[in-house]
Amino acid sequence: MIYRKAIAVLMIATLTGCTVAEEDKNQSSQERGVFERKNVAPDPADNSLTPRKAEHAYARIALNCINKQYPNKISHVLNNAADAAEPAKLTPVFYGCFDWHSAVHGHWLLTRLWGQDLVPEMNDEIAAALAANFTTEKIAGELAYFNGDDRKAFERPYGLAWFLQLTTELREIAAGEGHKAKQAKVWLTRLEPLEAVIVGNIKDWLPKLAYPIRLGTHNQSAFAFGLFLDWADHSGDDEMASLVRSKTLLFHRNDQNCPMAYEPSGEDFLSSCLMVADLMRRVMVGDDYASWLSDFLPEIPTDGSDGWLKVGIVNDPTDGKLVHLDGLNLSRAWALEGMVSALPADDKRRASLLASASLHGDSGENSVRTPHYSGSHWLASFATYWRTDRGISTSGGKPAS
Repeated sequence: MIYRKAIAVLMIATLTGCTVAEEDKNQSSQERGVFERKNVAPDPADNSLTPRKAEHAYARIALNCINKQYPNKISHVLNNAADAAEPAKLTPVFYGCFDWHSAVHGHWLLTRLWGQDLVPEMNDEIAAALAANFTTEKIAGELAYFNGDDRKAFERPYGLAWFLQLTTELREIAAGEGHKAKQAKVWLTRLEPLEAVIVGNIKDWLPKLAYPIRLGTHNQSAFAFGLFLDWADHSGDDEMASLVRSKTLLFHRNDQNCPMAYEPSGEDFLSSCLMVADLMRRVMVGDDYASWLSDFLPEIPTDGSDGWLKVGIVNDPTDGKLVHLDGLNLSRAWALEGMVSALPADDKRRASLLASASLHGDSGENSVRTPHYSGSHWLASFATYWRTDRGISTSGGKPAS
């Protein structure tokens, strides 16, 4: 795969915020039911004087994160006293990385890098970490949690979208050949019962959703719809594809003059406008999409300039909410490139969209270097989504610069 971004030079010393915290030494790992990750291969970045690929740093962040139980932010309905349990008991696979959805896309990050063979020196370690979590027993625990009372809206839609991205990744790997394909098939088969429950919950919800959710955070519908569509297209679920496409067009076909001047708000990690544009390129093609985009974002320049959209500023990277804006820069980058991928080759807006994507993506990648866990536990996934072209059709590839 050809990257148009420069490879970031990241040092292991900057990632100390993702080291595994000490827990109560009086509790054994067995009692906690927590997998304690052990390196099975050397970290290719241990020599802090040697530059390395960004992917190595991102893999290390996720490996140190997916089984890091605390600190933890639970969004959890307690039905009885037994529900007052530690995260690893409630959701035995996706309990790390501060919250359920971050644990999910941490697993996706590792699966993506492993499947694409982008960090071959770490393949064994990544496979061991995934195998330790993708067990039948642990997935049964996740399934039991989702089947509990009052949990149909759990992690909807953001976390559910990332889960479907994870199974999409495994499905793509499983469609190939070799030992990775065989292993991916095993993991996917184990996850499919949970996938079925999640898909059922989404299909139950979509017809009832009367309005789009235009927030710049987890509840946003446009971002989730994009990942739902990508999953449906890869899994062959025509019902899901039809539901999402119909709802997308109902919500956004007549959108005009999206107020980019109002963005970003202080805690956004998703652009309310650009995520809609990135979603619509999945349901409209060619001149139809180009015409719709002219009405939706008429201020996109045609002179190749990048200053029309300012990079989000983070004044305190230790603040878990303010640091969202680092993620906004990365998600804007992939949305802008997604938009370009759907425009005709001679569209004069392409150069400015790509210039702004590069500006935002580079700024976002710099933020992943933070040693603060409030950002590092999730920003690596956003950076990986951008730099590995996830979400852009493999048939068309990334837009040419």
